[in-house]
Amino acid sequence: MSPPRQEPPESFRAGAGAVILDREGRVLAFDRADVDGPAWQLPQGGLERGESPERAVWREVEEETGLTRETLELIGRLDEPLAYELPEAWRSGRTGRGQVIYWFFFRLADATPLPPLPRGEFRACRPMDFDELVEAAIDFRQPSYRRLRQHFDAEIRPRLAARR
Repeated sequence: MSPPRQEPPESFRAGAGAVILDREGRVLAFDRADVDGPAWQLPQGGLERGESPERAVWREVEEETGLTRETLELIGRLDEPLAYELPEAWRSGRTGRGQVIYWFFFRLADATPLPPLPRGEFRACRPMDFDELVEAAIDFRQPSYRRLRQHFDAEIRPRLAARR
């Protein structure tokens, strides 16, 4: 007799995510390797026990993209975390019902080429306008990405323009 199927917890997993901008202000979008067809998203991952959101985002960015502190500049963060609920088929004991993500904005350092992606989560990376990313993202991520775009337009883009 097999054990009963365990339902995922009703909690939301805490995580950190990165909006990485190229020198032209486009967002680096990443295509998930474990989904059929294109599934563009931003790098993100769960917080480990005792880990701060900022420490987690640096770790996740390096693990998922190969980019490091030497190739990125932290230029801002969203003041509040954003939550999304996962479709039932995507829920697990690890993810729970969804995720609550603390978001950070980075810019590639001058003349930083994109490194080859580490094997694993993503199969491709390409720069996109923010609106293109919002439309290319899976439905349940789109509201969070719209909020990130609003913050980018209101806070990040003006700061970048003032630095030129």
